[in-house]
Amino acid sequence: TYNVENYVLTDRMTEAGYRKGYPKSEAQKAALRTVIRGLGADVLVLQEMGPRPFLHELQRDLKAEGIEYPFAVLGEAADTERHLAVLSRRPLVRTVTHRDLEFTYLGQRERVKRGMLEVTLEFGGRELTLFGVHLKSRFTDRADDPLSAVRRAGEATVVRDRILTRFPQPAGARFLVLGDCNDFRSSRPMALLQKRGKTEIVELLDASDARGETWTHAFRREDSYSRVDHILISAALKHSVRGGSATIYDGPGVMSASDHRPVFVVLDQ
Repeated sequence: TYNVENYVLTDRMTEAGYRKGYPKSEAQKAALRTVIRGLGADVLVLQEMGPRPFLHELQRDLKAEGIEYPFAVLGEAADTERHLAVLSRRPLVRTVTHRDLEFTYLGQRERVKRGMLEVTLEFGGRELTLFGVHLKSRFTDRADDPLSAVRRAGEATVVRDRILTRFPQPAGARFLVLGDCNDFRSSRPMALLQKRGKTEIVELLDASDARGETWTHAFRREDSYSRVDHILISAALKHSVRGGSATIYDGPGVMSASDHRPVFVVLDQ
């Protein structure tokens, strides 16, 4: 899972000053491709990908450098600018964009802004499902919901309930939930994703880089670092996790490509 930080036209600070509707720089895109090459992942779940032409651009530029992901899916939901997306080397058996996820938020109905992207592929002769998520950021202009904590909890609840609709008996199902959750491992949204009542749904995998550091997001303005990108796994797949944990990638290009570092897991058949 990898938040690619505004792979889209947006207002941003550049070497020439502040620009509106400006693309991600070519240097950042090149660094991003370096990271993806270093990862060598079969499947990439991306956050903050722009509309379809931007995903096609990344797919094309990777191919030009010998990194081919022939299968691509864009999850189009309420946020029309920043999307969930998947690039895969393996054929996808099924894809679903859950754009209808609604919840009650401070007295009104709201939708999960980025929806949830579900993809299923074949792994070890059986189906494996990935649920890509990107929960609400901690930015808010509402004094009655500091850091958008209430909204993220609402999003996590409806995401969890939809997963349980897909897999009513999660202990025997083969799936992962992964993405930018914009919250910490001990937070309420993370607890809501993992369990409903006495029903255990997924387990949060530990993750660290080669130096033992656990941060995945650098908040440059505050010079602070935190882990908000997570991989959660169903009980039936836990035995397949190589080394028993996930890894935070810290190879070449990672500090230039995005304000997030990717998190990956290797599954052995």
